[in-house]
Amino acid sequence: MQVELLHSLADLPDLDWRDWSDDNPFVAPAFLRAMESTGCTTEETGWQPSHLILYDERHEPAGFMPMYLKTHSQGEFVFDMAWAHAFNQYGLQYYPKLLCAAPFSPVTGPRLIGRDRQARQVLAKAAIEVARRMQVSSVHVLFPAQRDLDILRESDYMIRESVQFHWKNEGYADFDQFMASLQYDKRKKLRQDSRKVARADITFEFRRGHEISAETLSFFYACYCNTYYERGRQPYLTQAFFTRLLHESPDSLLLVMALRHGEPIACAMNMIGNNIMYGRYWGAQQYIPGLHFETCYVQGIRYCIEHGIAVFEGGAQGEHKLSRGLLPQATYSAHWIARPEFADAIDRFLNEESRHVQAYLDELNEHSPFKDQETNRN
Repeated sequence: MQVELLHSLADLPDLDWRDWSDDNPFVAPAFLRAMESTGCTTEETGWQPSHLILYDERHEPAGFMPMYLKTHSQGEFVFDMAWAHAFNQYGLQYYPKLLCAAPFSPVTGPRLIGRDRQARQVLAKAAIEVARRMQVSSVHVLFPAQRDLDILRESDYMIRESVQFHWKNEGYADFDQFMASLQYDKRKKLRQDSRKVARADITFEFRRGHEISAETLSFFYACYCNTYYERGRQPYLTQAFFTRLLHESPDSLLLVMALRHGEPIACAMNMIGNNIMYGRYWGAQQYIPGLHFETCYVQGIRYCIEHGIAVFEGGAQGEHKLSRGLLPQATYSAHWIARPEFADAIDRFLNEESRHVQAYLDELNEHSPFKDQETNRN
């Protein structure tokens, strides 16, 4: 097998790896190409495409690894700035580094995208060899699926743990049955919060795929940008990206529109693939207490129940999600550090951090919001 480095997906128009990636929308060709072609992942933004393409002995594609040469750690959701600071203290360069990830998306999914296990093993080891040839500090694989995680462990990557909150559909017939599964105080709080939003004359609409007009998408983008501006930051993604993604992969997009007196005031964008819905972006034109959680999570759960979607990943962080029915879930990243002395120190740190994460997970699981804790803990 042979591995090649690719700096633009536009140079590889015929390779479609969706059959190897479980229909995950964040590593689909449409998503990654839209990121590149609309200026979101470029050398100028610190996300220079450096993808790995694996060919077999007949020079037919056998695998793909979405890789970027990063000059910063923004937009990753796995925080390694302390590692960069340690390198700097010793007069060493941490950046650039190689990153394998779904850009700007803290969602678990395939990262070693190959037609079989052997192909995925080759990719994991090839990423390290490429890093050595490029003389970069490290390789980082963020939020890999379990099958990739096992291979990364075998390939001498160090594993880091973190926690997210995901909702699982237990075959609920309707939203009322889901509410009935919650403990009384959690159910009462959810209903109180929903009533507050309803008293503000807020109603909701779902729009998916071709139901999303250009005008609606522009409203969403204004809301999305507003979320960043309120924090004094620039948005990572361009309106052209969302426009292209809607054109190329419409069924992967769902907008939850919050309307007041018939006029939109807030919006959440979710992505859907492989019977999973991923909560991604949100913004509002007006502040209304409880509107954020109602739009982003409660309405998302309603949609999953109505359409039989198995899992709703609520995004990074947020203990407040636990009381609303989203349960703690361990997530992972894998890291290879070129310099042995730093690798040893980081490995010790990760082992200690993992013990704290496991203790945190145990504590969270002791506070399940569901009536039958034993049934719902896993």
